[in-house]
Amino acid sequence: MPVSISMVLAVAISFAAALFITPKFIRFLEAAGITGRDIQKKDKPSIAEMGGPAVLTGFLAGIFFYIWVKVFLYGEVQNLVQLFAGITTILIITIIGMFDDLSSLTRKEKVDRFGNLKRIGLKQWQKPLLTLPAAIPLMAIMAGDSSITAPIIGQLNIGIFFPLLIVPIAIVGASNATNMLAGMNGLESGLGFVLLSTLGLYGYFHNSIAAAMIAFTFAAALLAFLFYNKYPAKIMPGDSVPYAIGAVTAVVAIIGGMEKFALYVFALWFIEFALKARSKFKAESFGILQPDGTLKAPYPKIYSLTHAVMKLRPLTEKQVVAALVGLQILIGIFTLLLIR
Repeated sequence: MPVSISMVLAVAISFAAALFITPKFIRFLEAAGITGRDIQKKDKPSIAEMGGPAVLTGFLAGIFFYIWVKVFLYGEVQNLVQLFAGITTILIITIIGMFDDLSSLTRKEKVDRFGNLKRIGLKQWQKPLLTLPAAIPLMAIMAGDSSITAPIIGQLNIGIFFPLLIVPIAIVGASNATNMLAGMNGLESGLGFVLLSTLGLYGYFHNSIAAAMIAFTFAAALLAFLFYNKYPAKIMPGDSVPYAIGAVTAVVAIIGGMEKFALYVFALWFIEFALKARSKFKAESFGILQPDGTLKAPYPKIYSLTHAVMKLRPLTEKQVVAALVGLQILIGIFTLLLIR
């Protein structure tokens, strides 16, 4: 079976597994009381929260099928260490995100400035520290590499600093950054699907098959999850899904040697980081629901890309998400066409 066919089958399995398990997982979460308030709806419904395990199930089903085909049918072991190191990093990050989701259930709900009840999980300083060990598998396999491709500069040899400094910064930074542009139905999963699909295409066309395989299978699981997470959502991703999206992005960039491309296609999250930094990371991405169903930016200044979109004209939550996902699609197209 050619690699391209095994990839297609693996992606299809990821999608089917996530599509099958998500509704069952929704019922489990609701029964277990792992729910959250969808605060941008009029009646603020309580829905299942913590989509990481559902997406992870789809991803693992697809990637393990690909590994099985690769090893047992064709006897190929090339890139096997990279695949397992990447999977390990993604698993660790997702588990940390799940811990963040579950820890919020043990804390009292707080009322924000708009009168909404909010659950707060891990503290901001705890998140980068907990995600740091997830970089160890990739640090180990990249120990012999010393060069990175950076924008403008190009190929740069930084010696031992690549595995010891750049790899952990990429893992911690990406996994925490993708958790900032979040909070609306379909936003994290929609943006993540476009981001990872773009990285997968770049990896495939540049013969980075292991990286492409990880990106495509996770993107397929996200697409299936999006069917239940889109407006009006039946399940929210929590912190586990955006953490995992960031981890997959960093893993794919490092394994595939596509650091330069990944930095460009990750532009929205860099902008979001800068905007959130203006508020000292205290501002939320949410909007204030208006009587006509549109959302109003909650602050006079712009502290999130969602606020910037809301200030353009009155838009519903669904329209705000569509605008940002559309922008990410444009970024993906331009980067694929322009970056070599």
